[in-house]
Amino acid sequence: MQLNFFNSQKERDPRQIAQVKSWVSQAFDLSEDISVMITQLQCTEEGCPPIETVIAIMETPGKPQQYKIHKPLAEVKLTDIVGLTAG
Repeated sequence: MQLNFFNSQKERDPRQIAQVKSWVSQAFDLSEDISVMITQLQCTEEGCPPIETVIAIMETPGKPQQYKIHKPLAEVKLTDIVGLTAG
């Protein structure tokens, strides 16, 4: 899998990142001291979504819980985050 990390952060909106982090904290019932990292990646391999949003919950040091949403960060909705908790 080839990932392009250089152009993946072009159109990041800090308000959208903060909103998604808030949704993740609420949906997973995280305490304020647990970090949530949001990254948008671009994949160039066949069958891979062109852009995906990766969410990492840093609850356990060295072993983050990682989730992928197969759409750009700007398109992520609360229902996408709630759907992660169901699996």
